[in-house]
Amino acid sequence: MADRVEIKACDREVDRHFEQEHAEKQQIRAYERVAFRDECSDNHTLLICSTCLGSTAASNLRATLADDLPAGYSIRAVDCMAGCDHPVTVGFQAPGKATYLFGGIKSAADIAGILAFTHQYQQSKTGWTSASDRPAALYEKTLARVPALPGVTGR
Repeated sequence: MADRVEIKACDREVDRHFEQEHAEKQQIRAYERVAFRDECSDNHTLLICSTCLGSTAASNLRATLADDLPAGYSIRAVDCMAGCDHPVTVGFQAPGKATYLFGGIKSAADIAGILAFTHQYQQSKTGWTSASDRPAALYEKTLARVPALPGVTGR
């Protein structure tokens, strides 16, 4: 009987080790996909704050978004974007376009809103969007919209 209990405990430890190893491999694959996407960038950048909730939260959000971003986007984890009261903070940048900063990105609806905005932002020549045109999930999450630098063109 003692041997069976010992074997079951050993089996559980092997299962835990396998699950952890599998999760680490999945995360590495996600980073590899993001790195490849970064190399193919078309100058649109999605910024994710890695300070307020830490690099793990930023990495998890990055992995969640990476597969669904439209072609032409890179993702960059950055230090503090001064949205500390509204973690996780996400920004959008592109040459010749307004820059956006959204905060409080936590739920699946928020992430879906960010993904919808990636298309809207990319399709806009100036990046300028009105609050009523942005995805509803982001309506109260807009922290800043900064005009593009004069004389800088994107397309």
